[in-house]
Amino acid sequence: MMKIIDFDELFDRKLAEYMEEHVGEHTEKQWEDLIPKLYRKFGDTVLKSIGTTPKQYYAAMSDDELVCALEEHFKQEVAVSDFLCREIESRCCPDALLKLMKEAEGELLTLTVNLAGSSRKALPIYLDILTTTEDGELKDTVTEYLKGNADAVKERVLALYREGVEREYMLEILSRCKQRDDEVFNILINEFRTAPDDIPMHASYLASYGDERALPALLDYIDRDETNYLEYQELKYAIEALGGEYTKVRDFSCDPYFQEIAAQSQILPDFTTEKKTDA
Repeated sequence: MMKIIDFDELFDRKLAEYMEEHVGEHTEKQWEDLIPKLYRKFGDTVLKSIGTTPKQYYAAMSDDELVCALEEHFKQEVAVSDFLCREIESRCCPDALLKLMKEAEGELLTLTVNLAGSSRKALPIYLDILTTTEDGELKDTVTEYLKGNADAVKERVLALYREGVEREYMLEILSRCKQRDDEVFNILINEFRTAPDDIPMHASYLASYGDERALPALLDYIDRDETNYLEYQELKYAIEALGGEYTKVRDFSCDPYFQEIAAQSQILPDFTTEKKTDA
């Protein structure tokens, strides 16, 4: 069985010794700045117990061995060191990491996603995760990576949207497509027109997509009497993002959203101005 080393525990021991030797020499803030530097230095320090440095220990492993080590850390409940994570990241999403991602759950799954990052090789698995996991944070994480590669996953995202699978997430991803596509535009504009309870979000999708053909619909909605202050703000932003302009003066003084925002942003006294005193 592969030997799993708790490098973080070894570092903590050395750090405790170092802090005891230098007690009183640094403030708490100075220690906060110094500890990360000591950790990086530890990564390049030859440890007698293994005859190499923590960085070199992992650098000598194959892709499969690295990912196996990652999995074993979780199985044995040993902290995963930053040195292991950085070495896996440097391998540009090895196939072994993708295989583990398909099988992993919980914290291990989240870590494999973070290590794969925006790699295009991981995109199909990210879509699988998005449509199956109940973890909201993980959904948001993979969605961010998918948005950064929206054109590459467009066809499958369109298929999932048509099937009614996680439609809001699919809309968010489609809104980041750079290549113009009439089907994508029509979906975004139709969702905007048929979702009166979520106008701000769908207006933001049109702003992100960047197709000025959406301007007439946006200008129509912003000019409606029933448009509330929050909707107005997002609609105005979307209009301006698409190169349009809305200059009509609107009175939102009776709008509850406006009143709440105004109450939270009361002008505070300016304590930066010098007070004049009698000589």
